[in-house]
Parts: sequence; structure tokens; C-alpha cells
Amino acid sequence: MANRPMSNNGDVSYDGTSYYFALESTRAVKDIQRDPKVALGFSSEAGLLSEGIYVAVEGDAELIRDKAAFKQHWNSDLDKWFEKGADTPGLTLIRVKANRLTYWKGTEEGEIRL
Repeated sequence: MANRPMSNNGDVSYDGTSYYFALESTRAVKDIQRDPKVALGFSSEAGLLSEGIYVAVEGDAELIRDKAAFKQHWNSDLDKWFEKGADTPGLTLIRVKANRLTYWKGTEEGEIRL
């Protein structure tokens, strides 16, 4: 299991599915080809009016190479990472379907199975 910084750009469905873009040549894509089980981590800092929260997600990844799907999940923030937008050669969409979430917020913690 390896960690790497990625952004889902807020593209997360109510059912725990999230989407990420990567290039075919990246280690992330090669790792998923070998084993589609993935772990994701999300956190927010504590603020004046809120405690921070950490969420660990376990799920299964799928590699999608369909340009229609690229366009469905594309937003302009991605343009700085992928020069030709959804037409970038080697572009791959990673779909992660969560099956277990664990969270910690201060002294509160819990688990949700999807």
C-alpha cells in the first residue's frame, strides 16, 4: 500500500464513490492494475468553531478510460494538471467505491460500512 497526494475536487457521490484523474504512466494507475484495493485519507483542521476530523476510507478502485466519463467528472481546476484537458493522452479516471469508512473527531470515533 502506498500513499500519494491526490485531489477528488469534491467529486464524491452520496454513496461513497469518489473520482480522481491520473496519467496511465503513473504509479497510482500501475498499483491499481495490480491490486484494486485502496485506502484513502481525508482530514480537516480544527478551527475556531469546529473540531478537526479525520476520515479513513477503504474501497475498491476501477480504472476508466472513457472520454465521456472524463467530461462528466471534469472541472476547470484540472486544467493546470492536464495540458489538453479531457483529451490529454494517457488520461485515466480512477473511480473508488468505498466499502468502509472510519472517522475520528476529537474523542468521538466510529465506523460506517457501505
